[in-house]
Amino acid sequence: MNIELIQATTDDASEILALQKIAYVKEAILYNDWNIPPLTQSLSEIQNEFRTSRVIKAIVSTKIIGSVRASFESDICKIGRLIVHPEYQHKGIGSLLMHNIENQFPNAKRFELFTGTKSVDNIRLYRKLGYMECHQQELSPNVRIVFMEKIK
Repeated sequence: MNIELIQATTDDASEILALQKIAYVKEAILYNDWNIPPLTQSLSEIQNEFRTSRVIKAIVSTKIIGSVRASFESDICKIGRLIVHPEYQHKGIGSLLMHNIENQFPNAKRFELFTGTKSVDNIRLYRKLGYMECHQQELSPNVRIVFMEKIK
C-alpha cells in the first residue's frame, strides 16, 4: 500500500469532515454519546480550523484515508483529531501521521493532545509515541478526557 502524506487544503475540508464522522462513530458507541465534538463539527467550523492549523492528510490513490491537525502557540504544538478510516486502522498510518505532524513543528518544545479515557487503543498509541498522561477533565457526563504531553 502506497501512502502519501501531504498538507491538506480547505478544498479537502468536506472529505476530511466526512472521514472524521466515520472514524469517530466507534468513539460515540464507546462513550454512548453521539454529541461529541468530532461528530457535531460543521463544515464551516472545520474550514476555520484550516486557517489556524496545519492539516496533514494521508492518501491512498486519490482517497483520503487519514488526517491529523495541529496548531502552534508559545512553543507548544497542540495536536488534534488524528483520524484513520476504520478499514485502514492498525496498519501504522496513525503513527506516520503523528510523526509527520510533529516534524512540521521543529521549534515546538512540547506536544500536547487529548483523548477519551476509555479509548485504550489511542492511549496505547500515544504512549508508544512517547506521550505521558498529565491530567484529566470531564467533557460530559459520559466522557472524560485525558491530556497527554511529550516534551522534546
